[in-house]
Amino acid sequence: MPRKKNVSLKRLARLFVGVVFLLCILGVFWVFEASIAESYQLLGDPYHFVKQHVLGVGVGLCAFVVAALLPTRVWLTLGNYAWVGGLLLLLLVFVPGIGVELNGAKRWIALGGVVFQPVELYKLSLIIFLASWLTKHQRLGPFLLSLSVSIVIIILQPDLGSLLMVLGIACGMYFLAGGKLLHFVGVGAVLLAVVAGLIATSPYRMERVRTFFNPESNPSDSSFHIRQITIALGRGGWVGQGVGNSKQRFSYIPEASTDSIFAIIAEEVGFLGSILMMLLLFSYTILGFRIASAHDEPAVQLLGYGIVLWVGMQMILNLSAIVALVPLTGIPLPFISYGRSALVMVLFSSGIILRIASES
Repeated sequence: MPRKKNVSLKRLARLFVGVVFLLCILGVFWVFEASIAESYQLLGDPYHFVKQHVLGVGVGLCAFVVAALLPTRVWLTLGNYAWVGGLLLLLLVFVPGIGVELNGAKRWIALGGVVFQPVELYKLSLIIFLASWLTKHQRLGPFLLSLSVSIVIIILQPDLGSLLMVLGIACGMYFLAGGKLLHFVGVGAVLLAVVAGLIATSPYRMERVRTFFNPESNPSDSSFHIRQITIALGRGGWVGQGVGNSKQRFSYIPEASTDSIFAIIAEEVGFLGSILMMLLLFSYTILGFRIASAHDEPAVQLLGYGIVLWVGMQMILNLSAIVALVPLTGIPLPFISYGRSALVMVLFSSGIILRIASES
């Protein structure tokens, strides 16, 4: 029986690595497709964004290999330190000379000439901390107290999209660790009330919600983004306009290479191509879940589940926003959207999944 299990896990691990590498290749291709016009308009170099993305893939793959070589007990031993370190990085965005402000938001830090978004690293540090802590006990009070610290910091940045991800990861792991369903529902209700309050007190977020319910309200301003995405989806039809034939990438869709990149994909390869792309994306979560489930140690299982929750929820939120099932949230599409911080951390976390497979 163990022999069959090992053979099956090796097959799953090979498939997982294949999916990760294929997603990286497709990410480079689609960032090139979506960013060529925007990159030329902003920087005079049509290949600037794709070159930066390739750099991110290179660094991320190195991180993937490092994570795959290190035993999972290293991460679980460092759980508390990882969480505290993640919080300190989140706080650095408010330090003059280190924090970088863009469009009124303080979400980035610059260290040694490298600019990155610390919340991406914090997501993994939270997963490592909770994987270690929740397998020992599921005390609701300390759980909420530790979570509230990061909630306050992320609200002050402000970054509602990342806040939703952090809340989703934490609540999902609490439930998977054996937390009581009543507690899970209660915490979820409280956190939803917090998010609703943040939306209600922000004119910008309220406008996004109004646009979501009434896309025709202001076609040249607040609803411009979602209308242009809808046009891209409509132009795609069943089989698309053909690779390289997107019109919406020419300054019609804001952030075409980042949060809205799937609209460009849908325009070029259509509904059928989009379905294949989505199947590939979600195969990552299915394989990751099966690999995590195969491990005998609960803490390692929960570590894998947390990573799969993170990547899976980002996929669902991004794609849901593109097809107007939820308001636009600014959540990138893992592996595909331009953004080096998110890409490097997702690849690093994928290396941990591969390590779990080798230890099972």
